[in-house]
Amino acid sequence: MKPNIYSILLTVSVLLIFGGCATHTRYVETTGPRTIVTTDINIQDFSYAAEDMIKSLLASGSLDKTQIQPAMLAISRIVNNTTQQIDTDLLIKKIRVALNQSGKALTTTTMGIGGIAEDPLAQGIQQEKEFYTDKKEPQRLPDFTLSGKIIEKRDRQNEVRQATYTFQLSLTNNDGLAVWEDEKEISKQSKRGVIGW
Repeated sequence: MKPNIYSILLTVSVLLIFGGCATHTRYVETTGPRTIVTTDINIQDFSYAAEDMIKSLLASGSLDKTQIQPAMLAISRIVNNTTQQIDTDLLIKKIRVALNQSGKALTTTTMGIGGIAEDPLAQGIQQEKEFYTDKKEPQRLPDFTLSGKIIEKRDRQNEVRQATYTFQLSLTNNDGLAVWEDEKEISKQSKRGVIGW
């Protein structure tokens, strides 16, 4: 029995449909050229901003101006002033890791805004240790706090859309003086296609 043209077309169509629906997943370097770029804020933006801020902060020498080395750093508020719901730790954690690894600063995880610690268990252990120690030693206060803001600005002209993200950070000493500040701007453009969805 010879297959007719319709059954062959049906078989080829089914193969094309299901073959086209297959997912092809691969690993890519986070800041490499194969990553997806959108006008929304993404992991590459956090990586670029963190890298520049780390270089700037370490080059400033601000962390070297403490009596006890390495300096103690506490993280203050990082304001998300964008239209997107983002986790600011994507920026701050990269900076903290680099500073800790540099030996210039250690980050406290037992202090936080409103008394809420990043690591409540470590905070509890520290409080228990202070309670059961006969000799009361004053707790070391952070030498610096790190605060900042992420700002978004969007523009459009004809079919071209642009998004600019400004990352601002301030390092404040325990006298309340900003001893280092920097900002990094990242701008991205996209062009709307002729046929939109």
